[in-house]
Amino acid sequence: MLTELRIENFAIIDRLELHLKPGLITFTGETGAGKSIIIDAVEMLLGGRAEATMIRSEATRSNIEATFQIMPEIREQVHTILEREALLDDHDTFTLGREIRTEGRSVGRVNGRVVNLAVLRELGELLVDVHGQSEHLSLLRVRQHIDLLDRFAEVESELSTYQQTYHQLHGLRKELKELRLAEDEAARRLDLLAYQANEIESARLKSGEDDTLVAERTRLVNAESLAKLAQQALIGLDEGSPESPSVIDLLGPVEDALNDLARIDSRQESLAEMLRAAFTNLTEISRDLRSYIEEIEFNPARLDEVEERLNLIHNLKRKYGKSIPAVLDFAVKNRQQIETITHAGERITELEAQEIVLLAELGTRGMVLSQKRRQAARQLQNNIERELADLRMEGARFEVDFQERSDPDGAQLPDGRRLAFDSTGLEHVEFMIAPNPGEGLKPLVKIASGGETSRLMLALKNVLASADHIPTLIFDEIDQGIGGRVGTIVGHKLRRLARRHQVLCVTHLPQLAAFGEQHLQVNKHIQNERTITEVNELSDEDRVAELAQMLGEVSQGTLHSAKDMLQTAQTMNTTEN
Repeated sequence: MLTELRIENFAIIDRLELHLKPGLITFTGETGAGKSIIIDAVEMLLGGRAEATMIRSEATRSNIEATFQIMPEIREQVHTILEREALLDDHDTFTLGREIRTEGRSVGRVNGRVVNLAVLRELGELLVDVHGQSEHLSLLRVRQHIDLLDRFAEVESELSTYQQTYHQLHGLRKELKELRLAEDEAARRLDLLAYQANEIESARLKSGEDDTLVAERTRLVNAESLAKLAQQALIGLDEGSPESPSVIDLLGPVEDALNDLARIDSRQESLAEMLRAAFTNLTEISRDLRSYIEEIEFNPARLDEVEERLNLIHNLKRKYGKSIPAVLDFAVKNRQQIETITHAGERITELEAQEIVLLAELGTRGMVLSQKRRQAARQLQNNIERELADLRMEGARFEVDFQERSDPDGAQLPDGRRLAFDSTGLEHVEFMIAPNPGEGLKPLVKIASGGETSRLMLALKNVLASADHIPTLIFDEIDQGIGGRVGTIVGHKLRRLARRHQVLCVTHLPQLAAFGEQHLQVNKHIQNERTITEVNELSDEDRVAELAQMLGEVSQGTLHSAKDMLQTAQTMNTTEN
């Protein structure tokens, strides 16, 4: 619901701030005072076309901002958009803003943050229906007709049941499509998968094998150097030469001296033991060096084998993974894919059988949904035509058009027909209208604008009030071409509509204005050689004077008539309540 509206430097409006209440709000004032300009500002705020010519003379920019209270019926949809755009600040209210600049640019804002125009329009379609230039009127969006009919028909349960089957069938067909595509290229794909898996498996790879082979290759390449170094160490340690005794030989006299020392001074026994341990370690080192020298082999054939194996592992890792475990995992996944493709034909046959069952189930459930819709459509047609008759459009006709389309792959109906379908059902729904007797029915979206159209929209809105969740409705020019008697009926219907919606109405008819629960008077005057628009909320006494002036010159007679109008409006509302 629109609670506040602020307009600055827009057309003849200098600065304006409105605080709007629930219920029926009427705007009255002389022609040219700026009533429709206020509606134009709202349309632009909601994403309508913005032009620099809209900016007030001598100003550099124009600003429009509105605060909305989020009603329960649309809270989830609004929050979804705000959360998606990271704009959700408060769970109960939010603001929309639009700024036009003289260079032609415009900036949209939600909760003070800049957004693109598409976001303003998306939110605007949920918040306000403006019947002026019809840009925001939800009834002129054909895709919403079936939703409105469904809410009027109260088919939530039937629609939910149908959509469960629809989504199940949609998922099945998606899997079928993927399997059939896989089957088409199965032969080529199988050959490739099998080749890759065989190439990996025939290599008989082991985790860590590459590291072990690299170490072995290093030893084979350096065998001569390793043998020379080991022999050098062994000579110095144990074998020695005439010119240079070995370390072990040199330690013999040292050991004898320390043993004699320990016999004389037992406290030095530890020194002798340490030397004996060192002697033992050196002996073990000598033994290990001899064994190591015997193991070292100059084996060019083995080196070639290691190089070849490492080259194979390198190529496999280059093609299938960065490590041996990754390559082995690639082979496992290939085998799984081979298994899936091999059994794809069986799965396709199984899914095709399920598809036949689901199409028959969808057809049955779709027919139940269609029957309830068609029954409700007849009731909707009668209700709207009665409303139009009340509004002096006795010859107008309304109809809900159901269009079905044959499809050999469509839902299977009990009578054998096959129909195209989507998530909403088996038919396309559109509202049709013939405003005048003798005219053929035409799509609602193609009717002309004007007072007649406004009355038609009022009739539709009244009948669909419980089904239409848009909280704020705006009617401009609804009284065009009608007299006071019809104006009373229109006012009464607007007041009734305002029980479920906030309704803003620009009017020149006092009979209609008398039904307003909040009456705003729009005036313009000259200030410092500039035209200024002002809006004042009228008290009960001021309303009498305003309605009298709308009837003609203010006199006892027009004042009395104005009071009668207010009394009549009050009585009609009280009686109906």
